[in-house]
Amino acid sequence: MRQPSRRTQQTANAREPAPVARTVTITTVATVMLAAAVAQGFGRFTFGVVLPDLRDDLLEGSNTLAGFLGTANTAAYLVGALLVGSFSARLTAVASVRLGLVFSVTGLATAVLAPNPIILTLALVLMGLGGAAIWIPSPGIAGTVVAPHNRGLAVGLTGSGVGVGIIFTGQLNQQLVDGGGNWRDVYTVHTTIGLVAIVAVIFLLRNRGGSQPAGGFGGFAVLRQVEGWKPMTTCYFIYGFGYLLILSFLVARLQDDSGFTPGRASTIFALAGGSTIVGGILLGRISDRIGRRVTLIYGFPLWAVAVGLLLTGRLALVVVGAVVVGLLFGGLPSVIAAYLIDRTDSATYGPSYAAATFAFGLAQVASPQIGGLIADWRGSFTLVFVMSAAAMTLGAVFAYALPEDH
Repeated sequence: MRQPSRRTQQTANAREPAPVARTVTITTVATVMLAAAVAQGFGRFTFGVVLPDLRDDLLEGSNTLAGFLGTANTAAYLVGALLVGSFSARLTAVASVRLGLVFSVTGLATAVLAPNPIILTLALVLMGLGGAAIWIPSPGIAGTVVAPHNRGLAVGLTGSGVGVGIIFTGQLNQQLVDGGGNWRDVYTVHTTIGLVAIVAVIFLLRNRGGSQPAGGFGGFAVLRQVEGWKPMTTCYFIYGFGYLLILSFLVARLQDDSGFTPGRASTIFALAGGSTIVGGILLGRISDRIGRRVTLIYGFPLWAVAVGLLLTGRLALVVVGAVVVGLLFGGLPSVIAAYLIDRTDSATYGPSYAAATFAFGLAQVASPQIGGLIADWRGSFTLVFVMSAAAMTLGAVFAYALPEDH
């Protein structure tokens, strides 16, 4: 096995966190979980949950236009990643989360009032910008309050906040639809929770990392110094492309192609979200034990198996597929982030992860638009799901190219 380089050993030493009180650890992780729920669970994945209702109400039934709106959200996330990386030397991790919440909550409130697709696009753009500013520093913040052998767990817990947001949204949407409400009511509840998150981050979150270096444009200068950055970034790109094809269109696929009722489809989506809560923790802890690289090698092709179960349309198999998708949806990015945390310090993590997230964002920009076009062309979401499975299988090849864990 390759011996760690001197720079890697120095980096590992630099990432040793100063001891903190247990209450501080719990408060910090819980707060970033809440922020992550607003950033991703609400700001990104709520759109997929409410899509059938929203599509018929505001988009005249067009999957192509729905794909465009999803692309606008992910394109804004991409721009946000560039900004976070470029301004890493001027903006602390906690300040980035606070600013991101302001953008995200403003976007959620705008969605409630959107009278047409143009204003809704603006709302999704604000959510995308805010989501990047929140999510990129969050794993690093959690990593500063735990010991190195618990980093995978801490990052997994952070990611589980996204799952909490998704399962809450799925159940909320079902209850509101059954009670005569609509998609705007979902965003109204999210806005209220987002305001609570802003207060929590202001009063409970403190920056514990050192000053960050200038990362150059988008943080790429720092990322290129990370061992194995090319296959790691490619894995993140593939994940970004493959997962969003499923999460964006899962509810629509189940309703349009498999004949599921809106309530049952929302429940399946919520089930996937609930598994995400466990997935980040489970795969994070597994990667702490067997290594990040091995976890990714086996995790990527397992996604393809889960997608195959979803495509059967049989309730029992769809349930299993949704659970596995949720586990991997929460787990894979947590492992990728932990891999990067292992090879950076508190000063270099932010810009390097922002640069890696740019590649992730590029994939997400293309993913929903391609998926929407294919769905309208073929009249179903089957080929969209097959494409996700194929992409994720390819991810295992690049995971295998990662350097051995230290």
